Amino acid sequence: MFDIDIIKSDAPIARLILGHGAGAGKQSDFMQDVAHRLSAAHIEVVLFDFPYMQTITATGKKRPPDKAEKLQSHFKALKQHVDDTHPALPTFIGGKSMGGRMATLIADELEIQGVVVFGYPFHPPGKPEKTRTDHLGAITTPICIIQGERDTFGTKEDIQGYDLGVQVKCHILEDGDHSLKPRKKSGFTYEHHIEQACNIAQAFIKKRSH
Repeated sequence: MFDIDIIKSDAPIARLILGHGAGAGKQSDFMQDVAHRLSAAHIEVVLFDFPYMQTITATGKKRPPDKAEKLQSHFKALKQHVDDTHPALPTFIGGKSMGGRMATLIADELEIQGVVVFGYPFHPPGKPEKTRTDHLGAITTPICIIQGERDTFGTKEDIQGYDLGVQVKCHILEDGDHSLKPRKKSGFTYEHHIEQACNIAQAFIKKRSH
């Protein structure tokens, strides 16, 4: 039922359970890169595949994500499983895009210290009127969103028009896209942005782990 990889850390101060985006699972370069960078900063990272991604891996056939309710249910059950089977640590949840959004939807139901999202899907690309922000204004769990400035799922300009509530803090990476990658002409590099993103996540987690 659960397909988990635990990226262990020396003397971990916290645990971060990260859900993947809609199109790529826990083995994607982005998920692996973030997980190993954070584990080097004394944060144990739990990666997992949602059930539909497990099916894709097993069959080699593409399929769309499950409905949000099923994704949320799996995320909650997995968090409980990790709690039951591993040493207690201050726990955070989050993810890339869709996985991060699911984390924000269940955050207030769980005993966690906060949520970290890499590239929140504020709206479908090209459909800025279809926002996915209603629950964020009322959320009571601290949320850290790390967003590319020109993310087609929510640009810096888009975000400035949202009422995200006091618990949601957005960090904008200049010229970054949905995977936080900047264009060459920007003068920034992906390496710089991914390091910056992990530093932001690490600071957020360390501040709330005591």
